[in-house]
Amino acid sequence: MFLLALATMEGVAYVGHRWVMHGFLWSLHKSHHEPRRGVFERNDWFAVMGAVPAMVLIIWGSLNGFGPAYWIGMGITAYGAIYFGFHDLLVHRRVRHGWNPDSVYLKRIIQAHRLHHVVESRQGTVSFGFLIAPPVRILKAQLAANGTGKIRSSAKVRAEMDMIDNAEHWAR
Repeated sequence: MFLLALATMEGVAYVGHRWVMHGFLWSLHKSHHEPRRGVFERNDWFAVMGAVPAMVLIIWGSLNGFGPAYWIGMGITAYGAIYFGFHDLLVHRRVRHGWNPDSVYLKRIIQAHRLHHVVESRQGTVSFGFLIAPPVRILKAQLAANGTGKIRSSAKVRAEMDMIDNAEHWAR
């Protein structure tokens, strides 16, 4: 049950990110697509929303013989911890560190998420999952084909796009 819940969470994250965060709860998620103004952002409420059902399942499951509810809650929690490590620490570097990954997989995840952030609006962006991402060339083609979102024009985003194209960046 633990592994099934853990694996299922990537699909839940994709659906939630694409149709909830970029949909009717954009008012919370929008903060994640803007420059950060402090330690926390409104988008962090999604972590709380994910933690509550996990905690309920873990507590209820532990009080009832450590059955499926407990292990589903633990799987959700494990996904949240992995997501935090990848998304907040590795991609957005919300805690300073000097580690740059050598893994082709990790580089692709980082690049895919950066491509997600080059669009100014909630429309026209790509890459809504997090632990599974299509190849960068496919995401770039989708981004170009979408044509519904405005690509940011800031020097920082242009520099990030250059890093995505430039494998030398990862040698640092």
